[in-house]
Amino acid sequence: MNKPILVIKFGTASITRENGELDEGVMADIARQVAAIHANYQVVLVSSGAVAAGKKLLHHYSGSISERKAAAAIGNPLLLNKYSQYFAPYGISIAQSLCERQHFSNRDQFLQLKKTYEELWANNIIPIANENDVVSSLELKFSDNDELATLIAVGFGASLLLFSTSVAGVLDKSGQVVPQIDVIDKEALGLADKEKSALGLGGMVSKLTFARLATRMGIKVVIFGIRTADGILNAIAEKTGTLCLPQPCSMPARKKWLASGSLVTGRLQVDAGANNALQKRHSLLAVGVKAVLEKFECGEVFEILDEENNAIAVARAKISSDTLAASSKAQNVEVAHADDIVLL
Repeated sequence: MNKPILVIKFGTASITRENGELDEGVMADIARQVAAIHANYQVVLVSSGAVAAGKKLLHHYSGSISERKAAAAIGNPLLLNKYSQYFAPYGISIAQSLCERQHFSNRDQFLQLKKTYEELWANNIIPIANENDVVSSLELKFSDNDELATLIAVGFGASLLLFSTSVAGVLDKSGQVVPQIDVIDKEALGLADKEKSALGLGGMVSKLTFARLATRMGIKVVIFGIRTADGILNAIAEKTGTLCLPQPCSMPARKKWLASGSLVTGRLQVDAGANNALQKRHSLLAVGVKAVLEKFECGEVFEILDEENNAIAVARAKISSDTLAASSKAQNVEVAHADDIVLL
């Protein structure tokens, strides 16, 4: 169990043809390449494609929420059956992991999920994760599987996160692959094409956004083209795609979970003095709060914004927003303790 953890995300556009059907040639090649590195990593595959696999069996499919859920219910076993078929020649078994947002926002559930994955790895089984679209509510959905892959990578302490795409990597304005991004800042995010795939939910904006979170948590990220020859193997070797460098991060596991996995339910704005105190790793006091933008309860996670409405931190509330409103002028009323605040 001391092998590094590798998370690889495959989007719908990566593993389907233009007609929306599963591209079994790509899936077979995924199995071949993953089998080649399986002995060196604890592997998690995050794979979209269930809706694409199942929608052809629905009459007059139009993409409504109920139809997408039905397509996912049909497509999940079809998708896993294909993966199982192509991994079998290498003696590798797979397991299905259907995840919901609450599995990451509730730390007890998250730790149970982690223990399950560790049991699978101990038996040389590869978990294949996907959102549980059949029951996920609109309010608590992952934004897409890029987010799910990132939450798994951050929460489980992965050393490497690979995002496969239908293009060769992050492209510059002339259409050439950017080989390396040192820091994912506003300029780097500007490289992303704002258009989304007709098949999937995500796009390059999503991949760079979640790559930014992962790299801030000390994880190396490579965005690469799935149809590049030996794309997975070359991405691991940093010979293809766009390498996003990890940033120094000494956060303990609990704070990494708080920053990435917990579900934000409220928002508040702080003044410059409180902002300065937070940057020095102090607790958040009620006197520094300018406004509650979205209410929250004691124990819930809220986002902290500065005076320019930039998100600067997330924190677990020590008091509710209603209690905060009643005691905003009181001295030394702690809204969140320093140990429960993560700077972004």
